[in-house]
Amino acid sequence: MTETKTPNAASPNDESFRDRIATVDAKGKRKWVFAQKPKGKFYNIRTLVSWGFFILFFTIPFIKVNGRPLFLFNIPEARFIIFGKIFWPQDFFIFGLTMVTFIIFIVLFTAAFGRLFCGWVCPQTIFMEMLFRKVEYLIEGDAAKQKLLKNAPWTGKKIRIKLIKHTAFFLLAFIIANFFLAYIIGVDELKHIITEPVSDHLIGFSSILVFSAIFYGVYAYFREQACTVVCPYGRLQSVLLDRNSMIVAYDYNRGEPRGKFKKEELHPEANQGDCIDCFQCVKVCPTGIDIRNGTQMECVGCTACIDACDKMMEAIHKPKGLVRYASETGIQEGKKLRYTGRMKFYTVLLIVLSGILTLLLISRKDIDGNIIRTKGTLYINRGTDSIANLFNIRIINKTTKNIPVTLRLEGDYANNGTVQLVGATSIHLKDEDQANGSFFVVLPRKAIKDRKTRLRIGLYDGDKRITTLSTNFVGPFGKF
Repeated sequence: MTETKTPNAASPNDESFRDRIATVDAKGKRKWVFAQKPKGKFYNIRTLVSWGFFILFFTIPFIKVNGRPLFLFNIPEARFIIFGKIFWPQDFFIFGLTMVTFIIFIVLFTAAFGRLFCGWVCPQTIFMEMLFRKVEYLIEGDAAKQKLLKNAPWTGKKIRIKLIKHTAFFLLAFIIANFFLAYIIGVDELKHIITEPVSDHLIGFSSILVFSAIFYGVYAYFREQACTVVCPYGRLQSVLLDRNSMIVAYDYNRGEPRGKFKKEELHPEANQGDCIDCFQCVKVCPTGIDIRNGTQMECVGCTACIDACDKMMEAIHKPKGLVRYASETGIQEGKKLRYTGRMKFYTVLLIVLSGILTLLLISRKDIDGNIIRTKGTLYINRGTDSIANLFNIRIINKTTKNIPVTLRLEGDYANNGTVQLVGATSIHLKDEDQANGSFFVVLPRKAIKDRKTRLRIGLYDGDKRITTLSTNFVGPFGKF
């Protein structure tokens, strides 16, 4: 969906906002955003949501299921744990399906609900607006005081305030970096890095410092540019949204033409819209845009402009909702936002996709493997009445138990043939590890009917069957 300018705007010939992002001036220089602190219903709800996010973010690394972290994304070791289940590179098909489901989820969710994710639960937005921005308000004051402080000469007071703020920012970034690393290496390994000598964990300690510097740089300086420059989602919305998508929108039918509000005018001009051009929606915007220009890439759907506009409408005794959640079609036709059949269909489809993925995760085998015939061999004659094939087996243990695995033939050949491990009676499979072995399958000649015979081999822990693997047994050509 292309960016649109609302009709009957105050300056219809000024469309310069299309040529650059709101935080960059005509010379390409960055304009620092001094966002006012929003107040209102949506901001209060977002604050509660952010508290839920913080509780989850800072507690999940400590939650364990069967001795494993609830979530772990150990990219260096290609070891991933999701809901207590371990995943290895061999589970690539599940990751592939997860990525496909995620992409479809993003497309459908955005088509129906716009950038709801960005404004409400994106970690970048929550940490910036609900943590670092609030600390900044606490130390430097509101937007007006921050602007005055920036333009003020460097005095002892300014140096002290800036030092306190940036020290607090770095400490917060350091704490976030530690927890972020806990999602990669696990809280137990992180504890070793923290409590043991730095010389024993140079890589781990360096990683903490690097992540701390990145988070500090993002939230102290880069800020909204992470959304407008780095994140591709804002640019993707132009093709993911359509005129029926739910967005934060300005009702130009009601708001235009704009006019200044004067208390002494009890009966303003009949052709004057409800927008009083107070710019409160612009002042609270964390990306510095004017929502009245229409849908823009920089808008993260944070609803700050809704709260600011509603507050002004209450002050001048006008109905709230001049800026609200709506669709472009709804604004044009003057209709309220409703849960359309399209949204319902997309919601059902998202639930189905999530359900399929959940079933795959639940039904995934804790112990798996593969069997291949040893290269360079066909079959081996065993005396005058038996044929043998040599196989290699690789077994993956995704549990926290040590298991001695034995092999047995299954199905039609369970009583006719035998499995003989090379050099051992069982394969010792360590917890969360892999093991390899070699074995012979011996079948009587009279049991072999075809050139290739399909075999099923069961993996057992004592008398308990763990899983079953398949392979092909090769016999001589023709009859014998």
